[in-house]
Amino acid sequence: MKDRKSHTLVLALVVPCYNEEEVLKETIRQLSAELKQLIHDEKISPKSFVKFVDDGSRDQTWDIIDSNAQENPLVKGLKLSKNEGHQNALLAGMASVEGKCDCMVSLDADLQQDPKAIARMLVKYHEGYEIVLGVRSDRASDTVFKKMTAEGYYRVMQLMGVELQFNHADYRLMSQRAVVFFLQFKERNLFIRGIVKLIGLKTTTVSFTSGERFAGESKYPLKKMLSFAWDGITSFSVLPLKFIMWTGFIIFVLSIVIGIHSLYIVLFTDEAVPGWASTVLPMYFMGGVQLLAIGILGEYIGKIYKETKGRPRFFVEEEIE
Repeated sequence: MKDRKSHTLVLALVVPCYNEEEVLKETIRQLSAELKQLIHDEKISPKSFVKFVDDGSRDQTWDIIDSNAQENPLVKGLKLSKNEGHQNALLAGMASVEGKCDCMVSLDADLQQDPKAIARMLVKYHEGYEIVLGVRSDRASDTVFKKMTAEGYYRVMQLMGVELQFNHADYRLMSQRAVVFFLQFKERNLFIRGIVKLIGLKTTTVSFTSGERFAGESKYPLKKMLSFAWDGITSFSVLPLKFIMWTGFIIFVLSIVIGIHSLYIVLFTDEAVPGWASTVLPMYFMGGVQLLAIGILGEYIGKIYKETKGRPRFFVEEEIE
């Protein structure tokens, strides 16, 4: 293994981008400045670079990456043929730097993840850690609703049996070996922060303070956040399927109780409405449960369908090295 204390350490930053023209110039400036400082301090090699992955943007994102790459030797680019989603864009970036660096740091383009934490991640890397997770130390910049839903999401995932680092998104350092291990996972339904925990290499955390988005709008509105959360649950847990089984058992018990109660009303009181208890309640109750069960089963079958097709997860239209 290469000496981790050597200034020849090549670091790659991988930054997925989707319609980030409003913030991208500032992102390039700040990340370039951070790399230059680390190079000056002899913590990384001058061969280090930042790889921006354009995830099928419809604005000037790729033009900004292209023009800056011509002037700035630290900037490289990868353009996907169409929008494949944040996780696939990150995967494409990781695959493109594999074998070209000693370690890689992934982060978002919105500058909410403090680039200064990269230096602390490198310290942990030199101590022998192969995966260093960036963990938000607070959520002061979030709205009350976003804070509650985000923290609730991690707790739900834990209840579902999914091993996740609390308050960690996709800001992390991975050694070259960790990247190689990660790329052996072939599923289309990507949930990277869950997969990383399966690698098993020596892992630690580094905390950082999250800031406000520098410019533009979040690319993860509520609908996408809920979809991402559901993908994470169904990709790593079969608990929803077990939930169906237990729901069926509970319904069975409740039906016996309701049946006894209905029989009591009919036999010992004058309050019974003919046919109501035996028809309406079971119909609505069982209909709702059946639709829920079919929906959950359908979600898992849909994932199996996508996996068996084995279609490519992305296509690279252009690359700037």
